[in-house]
This record gives sequence, structure tokens and C-alpha cells, in this order.
Amino acid sequence: MLTKRLIACFDVVRGRVTKAQQFQDNIDVAAAEELATRLYDDQIDEIVFYDITASAERRKIDLETVRRVARHVFVPFTVGGGIRSVDDMFDVLKAGAEKISVDSMAVRDPSIIQQGAAAFGRQCIVLSTQVQAVGRRPGLPSGYEVFIDGARKATGLDALDWVRRGEDLGAGEVVVNSIDRDGTASGYDLEITAAVADAVNLPVIASGGAGTVDHVVAGLTAGGAQAAIISSILYSPRFDRNVGVEELKVGLTAAGVAVRPYGAAPSRAGGAASTSERPSD
Repeated sequence: MLTKRLIACFDVVRGRVTKAQQFQDNIDVAAAEELATRLYDDQIDEIVFYDITASAERRKIDLETVRRVARHVFVPFTVGGGIRSVDDMFDVLKAGAEKISVDSMAVRDPSIIQQGAAAFGRQCIVLSTQVQAVGRRPGLPSGYEVFIDGARKATGLDALDWVRRGEDLGAGEVVVNSIDRDGTASGYDLEITAAVADAVNLPVIASGGAGTVDHVVAGLTAGGAQAAIISSILYSPRFDRNVGVEELKVGLTAAGVAVRPYGAAPSRAGGAASTSERPSD
């Protein structure tokens, strides 16, 4: 049986992790490398890093912060934000990432998914989708619309149509990030998460809304997800009490969800940095 994964999510602004609620009112949490070190020591399975203002500001990703985080963690590390070309992907991989997350740019130029998969393999390309429940209507049969630029811009794309196209273009994983649930601690949107899991033959990652162990259990069972992105539950100052990775994994195991066991402290005698090479012209 494949184990389910817990993925810590960092929304990064100028080198620091922030936490928003429904993509608004970001509050400062910690320096990205400091939080990464703490969560790595707490045995998180993976980390995903989003430079959340890069796309809207039309600038390149903050590679120096990517490098600082990569030096401190030796688990799979996904990076997104401000990635517009295969050369940008290569730079991020060279900085220490193992996987590339594409979101707004993939909507603007879907061929970037295909180009990235051809250059680095589809296992390297993660399609991140920001979705909002808008009601079923012509052109949006699922009732969920894709948004870009930090959930600020509607695209008119139906969520299920878009993830199917992303799979056809070469994405290796899909993140379903609920705008309505983001930072609310009310649980994942199980309806759209399960619908995406049924629509594609890829690992689906639930995102947006986890506030309790039971929410994570539901995302990984009823939601059909193979992994759960968690952030507020781990470190948000808005929470009266944060939950550690050990508590999450003990709770998941008790609920019958297969996860990597919580055990000895992780080793720092090695690295997970990518060895991908620049594609030939």
C-alpha cells in the first residue's frame, strides 16, 4: 500500500513565510529557512514553497530564498511562483528544488507543462490549481472555476476540464487548492478534491482548509487525495494551538491511513537537491 504524504506549504514573501485567510490579509510567520528546518526536524514528508507575489508582479522567483531552504531540508522540495520558461525551471532545480509547481503561467501558456515534462520528466511537474465554487453554469459544468494570480483573476476555465488538460500535457501531480477554504480551518473541500481524483489518473494533493487531524484524514480518504498540504495547522499564529507532525501521523495511523511512521530524527548527512541537467537546445 502506498503511504499518504504530509506536505508543509510555505507562502513566501521577500524570504519570509506568511499565512493568509482566503488569499488575503497575510501575516508574518518566520524566515523560510528557519521554519523549513523546524518542520524537517519534525519529520514532515515534503515541503512546497510558493513565491506568492512573483507571478502577479511579473518577476522571477526568489532563488536565493529557495537556495537557503534547500540547504536545510532533505525531503522532496517543490517550488513555484514566477516560473515562465524551461530555463526558469532549470534555475529552480539547480537551486535545490526537486519538483516545479506551475499555476498562473500554465493557464497563460499551457505549453509550459509539456515543455517541462519533456525536459525533466512528468514526475517533476506539479500542476497547482486555485479553484472556487461558483455554481454550475454554461462552460463551468463542475461548478468550480480556476483562478490565477493569487486567486485575484478569474479565468473562465472549468476546474475538471483544466486538470484533465494538464494531465494530457504532461503534469505528474495535481494540487487542488480551495480558495473558499484557504486558511479557514474548516476542512478541505472534499467535493472538488474527490471530483479531481476521479477525473485524472495522477496523484492528487488536497489543499486549503485543514484545521484538525480529522480534516486531514477526510482529505486522504473521502477526498481521494494521495497527499495533504498543511500550513495553518502547523504554524499559523491565528491558531490557539498548532499541531505537530507527530500528532498528525499518530492520528492518521489510528484512523487507518498509511503514512510514513514517525521515528528517529532525520539525518542531515545528505541532500535531496536535484541533479537535473539543462536541456539541450
